[in-house]
Amino acid sequence: MQDILRQTALKYFKDENIASINFNNGRAIVTLQNTPENKELADKLKEELLNFDNIEKVNIIFTVAKSAPSLQAEPEMWNVKNVKKIYAVASGKGGVGKSTTAVNLALAIASLGKKVAIFDADIYGPSIPTMLGYENQPAISLDGKTFEPFEAYGMQSMSIGTLIDRDTPLIWRGSKACGAIEQLLTEVNWGEIDVMILDMPPGTGDIQITVSQRLKLDGAIIVSTPQDIALIDAVKGVNMFEKVGVPVLGVIENMSYYICPKCGNRDDIFGHAGARETAERLGVKFLGEIPLNYTIRSHADAGKPIVYADPTSEYAEAYIEIAKKLI
Repeated sequence: MQDILRQTALKYFKDENIASINFNNGRAIVTLQNTPENKELADKLKEELLNFDNIEKVNIIFTVAKSAPSLQAEPEMWNVKNVKKIYAVASGKGGVGKSTTAVNLALAIASLGKKVAIFDADIYGPSIPTMLGYENQPAISLDGKTFEPFEAYGMQSMSIGTLIDRDTPLIWRGSKACGAIEQLLTEVNWGEIDVMILDMPPGTGDIQITVSQRLKLDGAIIVSTPQDIALIDAVKGVNMFEKVGVPVLGVIENMSYYICPKCGNRDDIFGHAGARETAERLGVKFLGEIPLNYTIRSHADAGKPIVYADPTSEYAEAYIEIAKKLI
């Protein structure tokens, strides 16, 4: 079906202008890039696609790559409507459990009575749809211009992962990736939101700098494991946010320790208190420890994070205690 849809789209747009084509549950979404919006051609393509028996609805979406500004530039700010506070959850390197932390932290804040949204800005490795159980569900646009957020466990969510196939790599330069983030972030009908959590990509590159400069971030939360190799990059993350004027709210030590379920012994597999000591050295707050546990991982993979699946567990309580500090 994908090949047929692409061949149809090629009648109206060049191959290099077709960013992605998705088909799911009777809905076809054609995302175009680096081409002026052409309503006439879009309507013709939409009309032809609707002639297929198994296609019930079509959305044609135009995207434009935006240039990433330098540190010295005065960038135009992104306007995210109806969102009071935006917190970025970031890490200096991948593999430290940043996305799992972001999802459970968002759910913990929601459990304390706040209206919460989580936005998946980890554009090269979007995992929020899997963790919140809406993987393989297409994004919905009722007017062809804006998106409706996904509803998951009492909070709203959006991710680039809903516009691309799971196994399709995004081979995009920083400016194009930033353009996609801006469009998704600013063209979603969020409603009234108290706190938005941004699951940032790991590292300190173009995307992190652009998001920090063009979005009014109310703070950044750094996630790290206790091991030295992760803490080196965590320090870089703290320093980057400070350079672009974003307050660092604190550091979370993930995979902090392991409690054997059979004997109850504690094992500091990756070392212990490294993130706490690093936070103290940098003069930022230490927010708390999250243990290494199979249950946290398995619930995330199953699309039901631990804070939702088992809110009274000691693991959920760890996230909730951190959420209380943030609030």
